[in-house]
Formats: sequence, C-alpha cells, structure tokens
Amino acid sequence: MTILITGGAGFLGSHLCARLLSAGHEVICLDNFYTGSMENIAALTTNPQFRVIDQDVIEPIDVNAKQIYNLACPASPVHYQGKAAIDTMKTSVLGALNVLELAAFNKATLLQASTSEVYGDPAVHPQPESYWGNVNPIGPRACYDEGKRAAETLCFDYNRHRGVDVKVMRIFNTYGPHMHPNDGRVVSNFIVQALRGEDITIYGDGTQTRSFCYVSDLIEFMVRFMASPAEVIGPINAGNPGEYTMIELAEAVLKLTGSTSKIVWRPLPVDDPKQRRPDITKAGDLLGWKPTVPLEDGLKETIAYFRKKLGA
Repeated sequence: MTILITGGAGFLGSHLCARLLSAGHEVICLDNFYTGSMENIAALTTNPQFRVIDQDVIEPIDVNAKQIYNLACPASPVHYQGKAAIDTMKTSVLGALNVLELAAFNKATLLQASTSEVYGDPAVHPQPESYWGNVNPIGPRACYDEGKRAAETLCFDYNRHRGVDVKVMRIFNTYGPHMHPNDGRVVSNFIVQALRGEDITIYGDGTQTRSFCYVSDLIEFMVRFMASPAEVIGPINAGNPGEYTMIELAEAVLKLTGSTSKIVWRPLPVDDPKQRRPDITKAGDLLGWKPTVPLEDGLKETIAYFRKKLGA
C-alpha cells in the first residue's frame, strides 16, 4: 500500500515512517523541514520504498496514496508562538483542507493528528473526548489550539458531506528519540538542561501535571486506529494516563542522568494548562490499546538519545 505521511521528518512522523516501511508499505514523506529534520529519516532514505517530498502542506498535494497520516504542524510553544503563529494556523487549517481534498480524490483514509490542546486549561479532569474544552481563542497559544479544533471540524464535515473516511486522534504529551533539543517541551528541556549541567527550569510552582506517553506506544495507537473499521472515526484520546507533576518529572530526570543541575523557578506562561491527563477508555474499548512503556524506561531511552546527540 502507498501511504502518505505529512510531517514525516518530524519527531512522530519519522518513527511512523520507519514502522510502516518495516511492514512493507511504500511510504511518501512530505515535509517542509521547519521543525522536521533529514537526520530523523536519514536511515530510511536507502529504502527503495521510501520517498521524500520537500513541500509545505499548505500547498496542493499531488500524490496517489490510499492512507494519509496528517502530522504536519509545529507542536511545541517555542515553535508555534511568536512569528510562526500565523503559519501554524495556516498549516492546521489549510493543510487539513489539502489532505482532505486529496483523501476525497483518492478515496483514501485520513488519520488526523489532533491534540490534547483542544481541551485548553481543562475544567474537567481527566479529559474524556466528550469534553468540549476551555480554550482562550485570542491567547498566544490559540493559533495551535484553535487551529487543531478547526481541523477536527473540517474532518467531520468532510466525513458527513463528502463521505471521506477520517479518523481523529487527540495526542497527549509524547516523548522519545528524535525530539528536537530546543523544542521547548518539558521532557526535552529537562533532559538537555540536565545533560549540559544547566539549571532545570520549572515554570509556575511545579505542581501542574502532565501525562507522558512514550513514542512507540503512540505509533502503535496510530497503526491500530488506521486499521480500525470505517465507522471508528473518533475523536479518540491517545496518551498515557499516568500523571506526574513537573517537580516529579524534574527529579526523575536528575536521578536518571546523574546530573547535579539545580532546579530554578520561572513564572507560568499565559494559558498554560494546570492539569492534563487523558481518559483512554475509548482507546481500550475500540482499539484494544493501552500504553505499555513505563515512564522510567522511556526516559532512559530518551536520555540515551540526547547523550549521543549532544555528545554529553
């Protein structure tokens, strides 16, 4: 089968490319390399079943694929805030339109990578898919939050009115090898700071929580969701329900790296969620999926990756 992965050179996309190639598929990786990297997919380029297209997803796409994974979008505040805010919204909305049109033309199935950010700073905990969220539509994070909410709307409208087979997943915090060292996400931040002997930066009082899913578990979710019956549309939460404070995560990273870095405190950014934990009941019931990699094991793999990358 020919499969298109937009954002295929990114953190998640590169792992998905490798997984699908190993299953014998022809994989087309489309990426504009804003946050993606050729380094992430270098080992795949010798495979004759693998093709790379250097293109922005907001431009019309002309490929023949029977499955499409739309992963193209900056996914960390460092990348989607500031000067990239408008491009992030364009990527989320215009990119979704392009892949949906392509799916309609090819009669392909589209898996849309949405995000837990659609829940905003949640007033319901843990977050089930039925929760409509608490998002500030004009805040500095809104380009990503609202962009992904709009992309979900487009997916369901194309399904209802154009008959396009869609599947919408909401990704919670994911970590592992191929993360960008400067992407501003808490796991990579803490590990890079610890390995460099820099202060570990905690924003707020450190009691805010996140749930961390190792990348191999998330890729397994994607493959299972894509293979599910057409009537399984979602949205479905994809994440690990284990919940940790930022202090607990920092202490785990310091222990596993053996670092002597000190923890320092900074003000909490605007609209930063206080709690984040997925209700994964639907994932279990509909896909038979649950995460299997404990946080400590995943952190060890991620630390090893950054040690090699940083030469630390």
